[in-house]
Amino acid sequence: MSSKMYRLFISHSWAYGDRYDRLIELIENGGVAFYDHSVPQYDPIHTNGSDEELRDAIRAKMRGVSAVVVLAGVYASYSRWIKEEIEIALEFGKPIIAVEYWGAQRTSRVVKNAADVVVRWQSASIAGAITDYA
Repeated sequence: MSSKMYRLFISHSWAYGDRYDRLIELIENGGVAFYDHSVPQYDPIHTNGSDEELRDAIRAKMRGVSAVVVLAGVYASYSRWIKEEIEIALEFGKPIIAVEYWGAQRTSRVVKNAADVVVRWQSASIAGAITDYA
């Protein structure tokens, strides 16, 4: 893979943190060097509780990324903040890479419609999309 360092914002639901952790492993196993700009559960963005402050903090994290990677589980269709993150990515013109979880029966139409590319839950597919779109 490329020796380029990619800056990624990985949009995910904290309720599915195990899938986020596994996605990180898949990206690493695909040989992609990256810096993770996402908001992990162990280090949330702290604000005074204002939605606008949280939105601004997400914008600040997303501004300099190469691409936005979104887990396309059906829960994403119902997550207000994942929808916000997609809107911010579109606002900045960031490529959106949707990743369909292995074995998922249903996936998010919201995520897939916004995505530049939809890939399967495999290191090679994810790494290829990152190097092609980021």
